[in-house]
Amino acid sequence: MSTKINLQKDFTLGGDLRVRRMGFGAMRITGQGIWGPPKDKAESIRVLRRAVELGVNFIDTADSYGPNVSEELIAEALYPYPKGLVIATKGGFLRSGPNQWHVSAGPAHLKEALEGSLARLKVDRIDLYQLHRIDPIVPFEETLEFLQGVQEEGLVKHIGLSEVGVDEIKKAEEYIDIVSVQNKYSQDFRKWEPVLQYCEATGKAFIPWNPINAGNLGGMSSVEKVAKNIGATPHQVALAWLLYHSPNNLLIPGTSSVKHLEENVAAENVGLTEEMLEQLER
Repeated sequence: MSTKINLQKDFTLGGDLRVRRMGFGAMRITGQGIWGPPKDKAESIRVLRRAVELGVNFIDTADSYGPNVSEELIAEALYPYPKGLVIATKGGFLRSGPNQWHVSAGPAHLKEALEGSLARLKVDRIDLYQLHRIDPIVPFEETLEFLQGVQEEGLVKHIGLSEVGVDEIKKAEEYIDIVSVQNKYSQDFRKWEPVLQYCEATGKAFIPWNPINAGNLGGMSSVEKVAKNIGATPHQVALAWLLYHSPNNLLIPGTSSVKHLEENVAAENVGLTEEMLEQLER
């Protein structure tokens, strides 16, 4: 009989921030198309408070979620923040409407974005500030010099990147310490496996966004089969696989429903055996 594997439930981010690997992504507490206020604001507030009650101490957001709405709701629900709560935010997108995203990572826009995030979150320093995207029309060096500067000013504690390859991470490391990388990644989307491996080799957090492929698990027979065998949902198995797949994975599944939040967090307790992991790897 294949035995269950012991799961490391915590990760030390940047060498000094101990976080639970099952975090929360605050994109979906906004309106449709990640635009405007949520349909049910009271439920979004309940989701944030319930996440903390369940022991979640890593929340990921961005100034572009709403825009501004996600950060404002986090402060409304949770400020003054409980000790040990790590809030990560991002800058580098402009929004012009529902589901419309425009990369803008020049120093002028990032300065405005960072100042806005600090004000909305009611903090003097961002624990983890992530570059949402590299701007194709702004020299990467200019963006990196800006990030270097705000970290030296004490406005940002740690810095992360999003949707980058290994070469881009190494370029950034010529200027700043990179403690995390947030790339699209899930059981059925593993384009960034070399980046995950680089994060493991260098002690960085890897934060998979879209960790359950926005709920589209149809046809993933291995996930469904394992879920049926152990009495879990396919979503829970997909999340549990990420926790088992690499100790550097920090999960940020998002939802605007307390019930769905509780289901996601419970995935941390889904026990997978070596045999199940082999099935899921295939």
